[in-house]
Parts: sequence; structure tokens; C-alpha cells
Amino acid sequence: MENTPPVVPSPGTPGTRGRVLVVDDDPTVAEVVVGYLHRAGYAVEQADDGPAALGRFAARRPDLVVLDLMLPGMDGFEVCRRMREHGPVPVIMLTARGDEEDRVLGLETGADDYVTKPFSPRELVLRVDSVLRRARAVAPVDAAGPLSGGGLSLDPVARRAHRDGRGLALTLREFDLLAFLLRHPGKVFGREELMREVWGWDFGDLSTVTVHIRRLRGKVEEDPARPRLIRTVWGVGYRLDLDTESPDAGAGAGPGRTREGGRSL
Repeated sequence: MENTPPVVPSPGTPGTRGRVLVVDDDPTVAEVVVGYLHRAGYAVEQADDGPAALGRFAARRPDLVVLDLMLPGMDGFEVCRRMREHGPVPVIMLTARGDEEDRVLGLETGADDYVTKPFSPRELVLRVDSVLRRARAVAPVDAAGPLSGGGLSLDPVARRAHRDGRGLALTLREFDLLAFLLRHPGKVFGREELMREVWGWDFGDLSTVTVHIRRLRGKVEEDPARPRLIRTVWGVGYRLDLDTESPDAGAGAGPGRTREGGRSL
């Protein structure tokens, strides 16, 4: 992690851009992160373990939490789960481990972003900006109505989702991703487009999109290994097919066509 602070964009009076809770037991990392966020205009609180973080969270709900995964006593996964029990709050997880399994579990527990150490504090501030901007965005009135198709039904206002009448346990980002695809059935989106439109990021690890697609398929597809709703258009991206009996269903790969079978990406 770099120690020489570059100029952080969009500085402001501390507290004017929102409140951030930083949870990290490494005093050096915590000091740098708090300093950058403070200079960027955020009011920042700090905790060095899980119980202290939950106490600060309960006392006053922050706008966003920067949460280290490897905490003493109670790890970041458990802290995130307990915070989520009290309602949605944007979470960016920090960890020295970059394994996909950890990333999947972090995203599964509701994390909105996942940053691996060592990292650039300047980039972290940009990610905080991006996640908060997305969290505060208000959906257009005409986009907030119920969505349905292919046996799926979503209520964006109540944040409820069903498949063939069965309730789906979706994370916040899984719900947003499925809602976006339902608003644009039959259209192919690349991972960069999905990251920009669903996550609100102009940069980041594209595997985040891949992980969410895989997790979402596991919840909405009858056979996730052979998806018929969320299809891979090889070399392009992903497409939601509401008409699963369309002529190109299961066809071989080619321009604008899908190829399913085996392990899907």
C-alpha cells in the first residue's frame, strides 16, 4: 500500500460527503485510510475489532463501511452479516487474501466491493465515492414498477423476488443485477457495461461480475450448469432470455449466439 498521499479528487469539508466507518485492526492501514477519507470530505469513525464496529454501527448508522476481513475474534464476514440484519448499508471489504472463494463469500454476505491488500488508498476513496453514488441513486419512477418474465417476478420497491412463485434469497447486488437484466431482456451486455450500469463503477475487477452471474444462476436456473435464462454470449457478455424455447437455445457459439453446457462463465 502506498504511503505518499497523492491528491484525492473531490475534496470537501470533512463530513459533507457522508459518514464512513473504517474497521481494521492494523493501526497503520487504518490511519492511512482514515486520513484519505477525511481529506476527501468524509466524516470517519474507526473501530479495530468486530464488537467495537457493531457498537458504533448500532449507535449511529454510517453511510458506508470499509471492513477488514481478518479481524480478531469475529471476522469481517460475521460483522457484515450482523450489520445486514439491521438493514442495507454499503460495505467495501478489505483483505490480504485474494482467493475467489473469499471474494464469493464476501459478496454473498452483502459486500458491495472487495479490495485486496496491498491497495492504493486513492483508489479506495474512488471506490467509496462510486459505491455511495450508486447507493444514493434514485431509480426513475417508471423503472420502479414490478418486473416479470420467464417465471421470474421482482418488486423493486419491496425488494422481493420470486421464481415460479418461490421466494428467492438474493443479496442486494444480485437483486440489482437481475432487475437490470429483466428491464433489458434479449439484449447482450458485456461485463464492463454491467459493472458500469449495475455497480456504478467505471473501473474495478471484472471477475466481480462473473461471480455475481454465477451466484445468480445458482438461484434462478433449474440447472445452473446449463443455464437457459441467463446465457453466456461467448466473446461478448451475458443475455437474459425470457423465451427459453427460442431457436438459438443451446446452439453452438457464433456471433450473437450462445453456447451452453459444461461449466458456465
